[in-house]
Amino acid sequence: MQDTTGDDYARRLESRELARWKKILNVQAPYRWNLKRQELGRTLDIGCGIGRNLLMLPPGSVGVDHNASSVAIARQRGLDALSVEEWDASPMRSPRAFDSLLIAHVIEHMDEPAGADLVRMYLPYLKPGGKVLFICPQEKGYRSDPTHVRFTDGEALTRLAREVGLEPEEWFSFPFPRPVGKVFTHNEFCLRARKPA
Repeated sequence: MQDTTGDDYARRLESRELARWKKILNVQAPYRWNLKRQELGRTLDIGCGIGRNLLMLPPGSVGVDHNASSVAIARQRGLDALSVEEWDASPMRSPRAFDSLLIAHVIEHMDEPAGADLVRMYLPYLKPGGKVLFICPQEKGYRSDPTHVRFTDGEALTRLAREVGLEPEEWFSFPFPRPVGKVFTHNEFCLRARKPA
């Protein structure tokens, strides 16, 4: 599997998320806490996949994804999720309509120019002063997915934010300190940035 557009990719996401041991151990709890503490408000979840993060976002949040099968699974979960084509025709596609953008586990799937273009495409829907939260996997997580194209660390996310006109804060490692990312699949680079008011 080398791309993220097919049904096989959506089913892979679903099977990984629904693994019984993950439910028993409630492994998503720290990640839910991390999203909640960001106080994102109404969020546009870009690359929402099957809705794992969208489930944790405030009411009124919307997901967009280029994988129609992932969007269908997210909708089955009762979430507001749209394909890119549906988003392009949606009345929700209104300038400055969202408090935040969430771009989680997306940028590492594309080269630098495509990543910058993606962010620029959705920035008009973010309110002035609104937040953008970027999340990317660290080394072990990056190697865990054959569809990853480019390792993107906190410094690369900071450069991306500046390139598209955002004001980045200092990136952080979550849920464990940075060295853990070399051995723990689910350690993440996180970067908050703001759209100038």
